[in-house]
Order: sequence, then C-alpha cells, then structure tokens
Amino acid sequence: MTDYKKTLEELILTVIREGGSDLHLATGRAPIIRVVGELISLVKQPIFTDLDTLGVLGEILPKAKVDQFMENKEADFAYDFRGEARLRGNAFFQKGLICIVFRLIPKVKTIAQLHLPSILSDLSRKKQGFFLVVGPVGQGKSTTLAAMIDVINNEQARNIITIEDPIEHVYVPNKSIINQREVGIDTHDFHIALKSVFREDVNVIMVGEMRTPETIATAVTAAETGHLVFSTLHTNNASQTIDRIIDSFPGDQQDQIRVQLSSSLLGIFSQRLIPRITGGFIPAYELLLNNSAVSNLIREKRTYEIDVVIETGMESGMIDFNHSLLELVRAGEISIENAYQYSLNPKGLERMI
Repeated sequence: MTDYKKTLEELILTVIREGGSDLHLATGRAPIIRVVGELISLVKQPIFTDLDTLGVLGEILPKAKVDQFMENKEADFAYDFRGEARLRGNAFFQKGLICIVFRLIPKVKTIAQLHLPSILSDLSRKKQGFFLVVGPVGQGKSTTLAAMIDVINNEQARNIITIEDPIEHVYVPNKSIINQREVGIDTHDFHIALKSVFREDVNVIMVGEMRTPETIATAVTAAETGHLVFSTLHTNNASQTIDRIIDSFPGDQQDQIRVQLSSSLLGIFSQRLIPRITGGFIPAYELLLNNSAVSNLIREKRTYEIDVVIETGMESGMIDFNHSLLELVRAGEISIENAYQYSLNPKGLERMI
C-alpha cells in the first residue's frame, strides 16, 4: 500500500455508499466501518501495517502536526473529502500502535429534517441568552446546533462566530456573517477566542464545547451582556447539566455563577439517537426552558426539582424525555423495548404506559 490518499478516499467512499457513520483504521487489522450502529470489518481490504496508518495520517495532517501527534500521542482533526463530504477524526495510540477514527459529518439539515421540535427554531430567533445542547458523545449535538445556526443564517442579518475543535459543519453565509475559528489553527484555545469576541461586534457565539470554568464563566457573561450563546456539554439531562456547570467552579465562586446562570440561561436541550424500527436513528429529547420557577430553583440550590418542573411544564413548551419516547413508540418509530432501554426513568415511563 503506497498511495495512501487513494486508499483513504476509497474507504471514505465505502462509508458514504454503505450509509455508514464511522471509519476505524488501526495497525494489525483490516479497516472497520460502522453502519446503523453495527461495526462491520472490510475483510476484503488489506490489513494495515504501521507504515500504512502513519502514511494515512500524513495525508490528513501536515508534517508539523504529525510530529506533534507523535509527541502528544493524540490528535483531533477535520478532513475535507473532495469538497463533497467532511469528516472529523481522532488519532491515538494503543499498545504503541497508531489508530485513527473518522466520523462522517452530515450536511447541515433543517430542524424538521432532523425530526427535532419546531420550538428550537423559535429559540434560534432569540436576541440573547445561553442555550445548551447536551448528551453523550455521538448523539447529534453538533448537528442540532448546526440546524439552529442555519435558521439564523437564513433569516437574520447577524454576526455569528463559532469556536470549534475541530471545525465540523462548514456554513455558507446567507443573510449573516459567519466566521468559524478552529482551536489550534485560528486561536490558541476556547477561552482566549471567547474573550476576543467582545471586540468583534458579534451577535451569536457558538462554542463547540464547555471545557473549563473560565470558558463557562465567559460564555455566561456573554449571554448576560446581550449575546446569544450556544454550546454543548457531555451530560445526560438538564438538572445534571446545571449541577455540572456549578460544580466545575471553586466553592467560593459557585453562588455567583448560580445567580448568573439563573438569569442568563435560555434553555437546555438533551437528546439521544434511538434506533428506528425501519432502520437508522431518530432523536428522543428533553427540553428545559428557563422561567421564574426554574430560575428560583437554580438560585436556591434545588436543581433536583427541575425534572418535576419539566414534566409539569409541557404547556409552556417544555418537553419531558419519557413523553418524547412514548410519542415515538405510538408513532411506530421505535420499539417499546428501546424506549425502556434509553429512558433515564424507566419506572416513570412504565406508569405512563
């Protein structure tokens, strides 16, 4: 194997052709792709050697980045495939051998195409506030945020700045200005870039991930000072997200961030991709909207009561995760077994059925 670019492109074409989501390359085994959640080994492909994985990495990263990877043992990257598709990836070592994982980034879709609630479009039209999309890795958080950014881009003349590591969805500016900054290429880190936006006449800020208390604090301040701020966290639901944010700060700063969050938070959208009966995945979700009751609970350290507020707040637009699952079951989209498996409160779901 010497033409590593051709090999990589053929493998990416296989992923696209098979409707796959991920490509796994590693020394000592044939390439593996993930299709509808299942891993499939491409047994007709040759087994990769150490030279092969390093050769493919050299097609993705410039030499300086490869050298950096060899020293740091990990690297995040994005890869543009012929201008037709985009992939995000991670390279790492295991047992001293190089592994590379690619994820195919879907084209930016509309909120309706993603089977997401239309209230997300309404939230995209807000002038200021802090909105989080949360859930485990690989549950479509970035895709949901991309759809929300696209609503703004297609409807309003606003200055949108994204700070990402790496850049995933690439936007085509329509009515808005869109500047996309990649950590490690366009800026040194999230926090520095976020501090800079205050001098960049920005309306909408999208931060790829809340990684440090400094980043969270600056994002909350931005939301307080007239900006619309979007971001993600790897948490399971709204109440856990609020606790995670507050607990990331030292004890003497927690009351301040609690007060700031109670006033600046727009909402928290938690989602999971559930296997569809007809194949593929469909999202189930929970939506917390900030109101006076939620704001009081955050300030008074009673976040454990937020789940009840969501369950009883459906008239004001909130969405309970179990209700979302139940609607998908009734619509024939998902099985009752999967509803129970993915529910965060199976006993509550059983009572509803």
